[in-house]
Amino acid sequence: MTAAKKNSDNRQARSNATKSALMRAAEHLIAKHGMENVSISDIVAAAEQKNQSALQYHFTNLRGLIDAIVLARSEQTHNRRAELIEALFAKSERPTLREICMLMVYPAFSLARENPDYHRYIKAFGHQLMLSETSLLPMVRRHGGGGASGIQTDELLRLALPHLKGADFERRMEAAIRLCSASMYHQARQKNAFSGKQSQQFLYSLVDAIVGLLSGPVSDESKALGE
Repeated sequence: MTAAKKNSDNRQARSNATKSALMRAAEHLIAKHGMENVSISDIVAAAEQKNQSALQYHFTNLRGLIDAIVLARSEQTHNRRAELIEALFAKSERPTLREICMLMVYPAFSLARENPDYHRYIKAFGHQLMLSETSLLPMVRRHGGGGASGIQTDELLRLALPHLKGADFERRMEAAIRLCSASMYHQARQKNAFSGKQSQQFLYSLVDAIVGLLSGPVSDESKALGE
């Protein structure tokens, strides 16, 4: 390895370490205090960065930092969901609706149970989807619901829900995503979040609710308004 290549690798490693420190500090502080009560200087200090412009240098601004956090956590979620889909099809070529709905919840649930940082991520940002005043589907498909595993889950749901066409499917999915967002955020803020019997009850009950929400028939009233 040449000296120039070694120096370049060292700079990249330091850059990655700084980015990671800033991202973890932001998750920790926002989970504890709320986004409105955390400043750039707070994050830089918590990340133990001497350069006060470190956040702006690596992420441009606070929005850029948050987008990077969401993208990184979404990648984790995609990978876990892909593993679950592979295991699901190894067991059966025709997964049930409940098994497909589990793909909407269990990737994030299992990661939060295993990883305190991911738990803090949900605690910090889980309610953002719930509070959005615009449609969630474009955002989710771009981030947490996107990727190959997200597209595959969407396709499996459409096949399992033939009574939901077009806009009816979109509306039900919008409601299901908001339900997941609110429920996961509430769980993340519990004293023994993602652990023990209560967390298993939470998981199964949430999946029960999503199955019921998606599988219910389209009423005559809804059909009339959709025409």
